[in-house]
Amino acid sequence: MVAKFDTRNLADLVRRPLVTEKATRLLEDNQYVFEVAPKATKPQIKDAIEALFDVKVVSVNTSNPPKKQRRVGRFAGFRPQYKRAVVKLAQGDSIVLFPEV
Repeated sequence: MVAKFDTRNLADLVRRPLVTEKATRLLEDNQYVFEVAPKATKPQIKDAIEALFDVKVVSVNTSNPPKKQRRVGRFAGFRPQYKRAVVKLAQGDSIVLFPEV
């Protein structure tokens, strides 16, 4: 049994939804892709998505994309690190990423 986390801190774990070609294809299988904090764990991501969007999460898969080097003039550095989380929802649940105006 996983202990419940403080819901005030869970909102800070999920940064934004990722909209890419692959993420759009995954929407057909009821899977959503989010950028999350690098130190977030799978149980924390599951609790955050369930609390924020009022849905039932079936599974969470995470990946840490490799660092990419960037330059600004003569200064070299790296892009900010992030973790990608693919969240599969229960049948019948959905998240509205693009609300109609």
